[in-house]
Amino acid sequence: MNNNFEILEKIVLTVLLVCVFIAIGQEIFVMIQNQKVTLADILLLFIYIEVLGMIKEYWLAKVIRMSYPLFIAMTALARLIIMSAKDAEPIALIYESFSILIIALAIVALRARHLSFFNRDNKDK
Repeated sequence: MNNNFEILEKIVLTVLLVCVFIAIGQEIFVMIQNQKVTLADILLLFIYIEVLGMIKEYWLAKVIRMSYPLFIAMTALARLIIMSAKDAEPIALIYESFSILIIALAIVALRARHLSFFNRDNKDK
């Protein structure tokens, strides 16, 4: 059963990998077709790179660090702000910016938990 699950896991990861490469190719094709590269396009490519990193991390270590989805969320929100800045209401931009701040603080908290200051085992020694 465990071996079947690992095979299924590898198949799904391979499908995800192929899909990400197809999406990257499509985005590059659109940029070439439009003869224009925008910041939103670059941020979308960064999202794809983060997804590739997440797939690689899971493939090798069987673990996904929480910072990967958080970085993807921050980049997606930044892309959303850039793409809708002209049409969005100011309060929506403030909410989206505040969301990025909350996610950034979550990343800092995730990284800070490994500091010796917060490690209870070191305090006992």
